[in-house]
Amino acid sequence: MKIAIFGSGGVGGYFGGRLAQAGQDVTFIARGGHLAAMTESGLRVDSIGGDFVVKPVKATDSPQSVGPVDLIILAVKSWQLEDAIEGMQPLVGENTMILPLMNGVEQMDALQNAFGLKHVLGGLCRISAVRAAPGHIKHVGIQPSIAFGELDNAKSERVESLRQMFVSLPGILVDVPANIMVAMWDKYIFICATSGVGAVTRQTMGEFRANPETREMLLHAMEEAAAIGRARGVPLPETLVTEIMGRIDAIAPDVTASMQKDIMAGRPSELEAQNGAVVRMGHALNIPVPTHEKIYEALLPLEKKARETSSS
Repeated sequence: MKIAIFGSGGVGGYFGGRLAQAGQDVTFIARGGHLAAMTESGLRVDSIGGDFVVKPVKATDSPQSVGPVDLIILAVKSWQLEDAIEGMQPLVGENTMILPLMNGVEQMDALQNAFGLKHVLGGLCRISAVRAAPGHIKHVGIQPSIAFGELDNAKSERVESLRQMFVSLPGILVDVPANIMVAMWDKYIFICATSGVGAVTRQTMGEFRANPETREMLLHAMEEAAAIGRARGVPLPETLVTEIMGRIDAIAPDVTASMQKDIMAGRPSELEAQNGAVVRMGHALNIPVPTHEKIYEALLPLEKKARETSSS
């Protein structure tokens, strides 16, 4: 299968690296020092599931030079989506699948508007991985998992071909959920609540889940996001928030979400795609989202400052 990895950081670097290691025809779309390092020295992945190096690596900053592919794995940050949609155009042919592995839900509308329903799959992953240095990915926690499916939840040969491909990779859990949007919203409700509460409180997951007041904030944040999902037609179970809370209680106490790490370090974050998106969708649907409004209003000045710093 001819594959392009659009967004070659922690997520794209890890899953793309595993696919390349397995002999798939993978091209990484990258730029700058990351591209130079991969081209010269290969892609190094240090993983809790076993370190490996892919060398030589096919990598380029020119999607035009790659042409249409069978699969695009889209693993950019939410604020990079608009540029990514433009950059991906040369990679999309008649039968190209686009598999987004992003933190959020708004990207699905944008991708369908740009490329049409037939090209876009639903998808999500779970992994804690970062780009440690140019050409170097570190997988530091969470057993990697990936889930995907047709947006209408139909069984299809192309989804089955992806399932077989990913199942063959070492150490990765693979799932084709009965309803891919339910699975995506499950992750979204978890990530926007834990990211927002963690960033506002400056506490680890173990700390804010143990405090009665911040635990209540966390539950309210999840309930608000779940109400938005249901209003948008996603059949989320009534027990979903309780189930997610059970998972949060089982997570190692020192964990912090990536958005929280970015905000605390003064870097641009995915605030707009997470808590900001809940606020926007809530206002559009006339659904109260007071917890996310408070989180968003408290964090927005820090986000603006980080973006001003990064662009100066």
